[in-house]
Amino acid sequence: MPIISWSDALSVNIKELDSQHQCLIELVNRLHDSMKAGKGNTVLGPILSDLLKYTEFHFSTEEKYFQKFAYPEYLQHKKQHDDLTKKAKELNANFEKGKLTISIEVMTFLKEWLRDHILGSDKKYAPFLLGKGLS
Repeated sequence: MPIISWSDALSVNIKELDSQHQCLIELVNRLHDSMKAGKGNTVLGPILSDLLKYTEFHFSTEEKYFQKFAYPEYLQHKKQHDDLTKKAKELNANFEKGKLTISIEVMTFLKEWLRDHILGSDKKYAPFLLGKGLS
């Protein structure tokens, strides 16, 4: 059972960004399923690493559009991206050093951050970017 499911409520109605959000949700769910199945670090580590890499890719896509269209809340949104990237890198580094296990607390953090970020900040930029012709 997924820890987070895609729904129309999460859509920003921009195909490229929705597709990337769906990939992030899929990665969080893969990590969750592997953790619940008791998979070892050899499985969890690469999934966590993929999640980090894809998150950075997704953030750079959003930020490219923010810069291109001079989104007025670019700096505030970028700070949220930077804060999560820093936290995710810390989690990954601690996991690699054996100082962290993928726990329900970590999964809850990832799920809530992703959901809250899409429903809050990302939904906020959607009308602006849609008004610039993205779809």
